[in-house]
Amino acid sequence: MLVYVICYGAAMLFAFSAHFTLSGMSLMFAALYLYLWEYGKSGNPLHLRGLFSLFYVGGEGISCLKLSNLQKDWSLETWACFFVAFAAFWNVYELAEKRFSRKKTESAKDGNVQKECLQSGFTQAAAAKYGDHIFIAIAGLTALSFAAFLFEAVRLGYVPFLLRGVPHAYSYFHISGVHYLTVSCVLVPSMEVLLWFYKREMKKTEKILSLILTGVALLIPVLCVSRFQLIFAVILAVLTFMIVSGHRKLRYLFFAAAGLVPLYVILTIARSHDVTYLNGIFEMKNAATPIFITQPYMYIANNYDNFDCLVKQLPAHSMGLKGMFPLWALSGLKFLKPVLVDWPIYVTKEELTTVTLFYDAYYDFGIAGVFFFSSVLGVLSAWLSSRIYPGRNPAWYLFYSQAALYFMLSFFTTWYSNPTTWFYFAVTGAFGIFLEIKNKRRKQL
Repeated sequence: MLVYVICYGAAMLFAFSAHFTLSGMSLMFAALYLYLWEYGKSGNPLHLRGLFSLFYVGGEGISCLKLSNLQKDWSLETWACFFVAFAAFWNVYELAEKRFSRKKTESAKDGNVQKECLQSGFTQAAAAKYGDHIFIAIAGLTALSFAAFLFEAVRLGYVPFLLRGVPHAYSYFHISGVHYLTVSCVLVPSMEVLLWFYKREMKKTEKILSLILTGVALLIPVLCVSRFQLIFAVILAVLTFMIVSGHRKLRYLFFAAAGLVPLYVILTIARSHDVTYLNGIFEMKNAATPIFITQPYMYIANNYDNFDCLVKQLPAHSMGLKGMFPLWALSGLKFLKPVLVDWPIYVTKEELTTVTLFYDAYYDFGIAGVFFFSSVLGVLSAWLSSRIYPGRNPAWYLFYSQAALYFMLSFFTTWYSNPTTWFYFAVTGAFGIFLEIKNKRRKQL
């Protein structure tokens, strides 16, 4: 933490003196150091605090480079918010981790911890409890998602992938309520990974059918021309594999990323977004910057500047109403009282609407909201980490992989103010409950 404080102070001083490259390098060094320190201590490259350090602080460092004309000097309050966001998470996680570790140790001494948690791999008992029913869950979720997709396609009269010259075709491919079911397919590849670990001895027909179902699940975001949903599904599956298998090597993530590049390009072309269009939006200081650098840079860097816009322009805080958007959306209250969701967004440019994880926390309660939200994330992350061990209900691994992915994309948006995030959590919870119910019925027979 001391390294972070020193590097953060240096980054601020460099930024105030317009040495933006040095400012960015200071924070990127801190991010890498903290991640490697966490990795070295735990042996887990997907350690939640390590991921938050690498991607949130690293993203902040990238933003400090100021390569776009859209990026302005941050206010002191913005700097303070970014510091509080990380410091609160780091320290609260440390305290909570010690607390949960002590409880686990005490439970072990009392003989209350299952043998499975002390073993390095899966037992036959764990496979028997859950393996047979994961396939049913995969089939059910894929069928539900595909049916929802067909309903939207028929009702709206088009499939986005088949359209040309319509850059925002996916944005309009949306029926309220139904689309949550359509995109729930992103969880299927991860469930497929769990199936292969929990049910090692599958029949050939079952293997083939499960792979076909997973292929259908991956086809849906392609047909929707949703690059993000496709990337989300694949990366989530890779993370789940790394967690469950114990093969926690970063090369798996690089392989997944490499495999997604051609698909990303194809879907970008299908969206009808050309280079001229994108460069006009991003306003890079160096107009000759290639698009394969410009696009990922702005998807990371500009989000922090959008937060700065919020800090500078927000006239009054929303006192919790902004962050409660998932409740208003999923309950349907937003249709009955539109004023509940009528909050303007403060960004550098109207086309660039992605923001950091803490945007809504500040919108609600200012820097106090950032501190509270970050502290809650720290406690929940430490608690979730303590729930992961071999032989448990597979849903726990799926919860963890989602949390890991959200921290990896903490620079991107307000994940926990997004109804889709909570819908995924709900589906994952339903998946876990389904497996437990089936297991209890198996015992009764």
